Amino acid sequence: MFIIFINWLISALVIIAASYLLPGVHVQSFLTALVVAIVLGILNAVIKPILFLLTLPLTIITLGLFTFILNAFMILLASKIVPGFHVDNFWWALLFGIILSIFNSFLQNSKKEQKLK
Repeated sequence: MFIIFINWLISALVIIAASYLLPGVHVQSFLTALVVAIVLGILNAVIKPILFLLTLPLTIITLGLFTFILNAFMILLASKIVPGFHVDNFWWALLFGIILSIFNSFLQNSKKEQKLK
């Protein structure tokens, strides 16, 4: 349970940091970033698998790159749901999603290394 809480806080920090790096992504406060992290987690757990299955042929044809498009759509959906979080357009959402994906994969790899030790 503690690990989930830490991951949630780190995700919110990444969301805040990415909003400072990208001029097209706007986060009102750290509390908003916490809500965005929860909403993105729920969307990625519930809606994204369904969309992934529906677009599986396209994902296979693009060698998995279409998943970045799905991530961008999840981010745009979160920006419609969460007040205080706004993404200007699809391209900013795509870049924001890439940054989040890179950082999350880095965190996942560091967790695996800790389990091995």
